[in-house]
Amino acid sequence: MDRKLVLEAQVAIPVGHRVEVTEHIVEATGKPAVLLIVDLETGIRYRREGASRGDLTRWFGRVVDCTVTIGGHATYTALAVDTDGDGSGAAGAEAALLGADAAVDAAKAQAARWGGGDRVPEPEPERFW
Repeated sequence: MDRKLVLEAQVAIPVGHRVEVTEHIVEATGKPAVLLIVDLETGIRYRREGASRGDLTRWFGRVVDCTVTIGGHATYTALAVDTDGDGSGAAGAEAALLGADAAVDAAKAQAARWGGGDRVPEPEPERFW
């Protein structure tokens, strides 16, 4: 499953890198806020200022998309993270479907090449009893 994180910072993590995300629930809104992101491939830690309050939640994933927006009134980063960590989320499913389509096309080409896919079966001979 992919999770989308929007951060008010420039956090450029390459696609495919494994990350560790630590969050806490903001009491006022009841929504999770990211406190720390660790790029496990490079060891770079992106930490939010301030002390955490409440329970912390830590989860792991793999970055499937990273967009850093600069200029204008705000600078922010949108990260899409596959929480399964193995690419089996939406991006992994799309790649699997493309691979499956390619496999079907290859099987059809082999069947046509060997003559097994388009032949009409011979009629059965008439039986005498």
